[in-house]
Parts: sequence; C-alpha cells; structure tokens
Amino acid sequence: MTLSILKELNFFPDRGGLFYRDVRYLLIRPETLISFQKAIEKELGEKASQILFQSGFQGGVLSSKRYREVFKLSDEEIVHFMMQMGPQIGWGRFELERFDPKQRHLAVNVFNSPFAEAYGPSPAPVCHLIRGVLSGMASIVFGREIEAKELFCLAKGNECCKFEIM
Repeated sequence: MTLSILKELNFFPDRGGLFYRDVRYLLIRPETLISFQKAIEKELGEKASQILFQSGFQGGVLSSKRYREVFKLSDEEIVHFMMQMGPQIGWGRFELERFDPKQRHLAVNVFNSPFAEAYGPSPAPVCHLIRGVLSGMASIVFGREIEAKELFCLAKGNECCKFEIM
C-alpha cells in the first residue's frame, strides 16, 4: 500500500490551511518547536517530556482512529501508512524494524529526526513527539495501553533514533 500524502495535501486559502483528506496540517520549523520544548524543560524539568509525549500521543491516536474508521485501513496498513507519512511530512526517514501484533511489539528507527537535529547535543533522548505519535498509534493498533521508550537518539550522538513500543 502506497499513499502519497504530498499529492493529496491541499491548500485552501479561504480556510487558511493545509489539509490532507480534511485533516488539517501545519508547517512549522523544527527550531520553533524545539525552542518551545527547551523553554518548558527549563520551567518543568522532566515533566516537560511527559507533556510533549502526551501531545504526540493524542495526535497518534486521532490519526490512527481516522485511518481505521474513514480510510478503512487495517491495523497493519495503519502502521505502514504512518511509516510512509513520517518522512512525507518532514519528521525524518522512518524504518519499521519490527511489527509483531501478537506480541504487541513495535520497533521503529527514525533517521534524521528534525527534533534531534534542531535540539543539538543532549545527554538524554529528545524526540518526545515522535515517541508519543508512535505510542498513540500502537495503543489503537494493539488495543491497549503501551510502554514506549526512545532507546537511541541522534541528539545523543547515535546514528538514528530508535523507538521500542510494547
């Protein structure tokens, strides 16, 4: 299954927005989001990563529900669609390492994460939005709450960001 988000992304001047099949998207520089991320980290410490994760999680849940209900995608198709969508909307190159619905396990590598690139060097993983989106998707696909970790991060000097969701 190959769907091109970019070919179906439409600009509606009267609505002032970009839409993919009636879902609004927003173009924003990664540096803008990272400036926000660093500001809330300064104010809230560890709680900031939880807030960013939850924001991404909400997006992953909403998108996955829509893909299932409106686009009639199966769970496996939802996962593959999200892997295709990530790079098309500028979130890096997504590589599905493992998808095991029986074990409820998902492993995804993201190369060139714009969040890690814009963040710069960090002793801890910084791609909380991606982790959240993948977790939200997995919670719909697996039908239960899940645990999500970013094991490797470009900002930590790793080759890519690696996410494990179980």
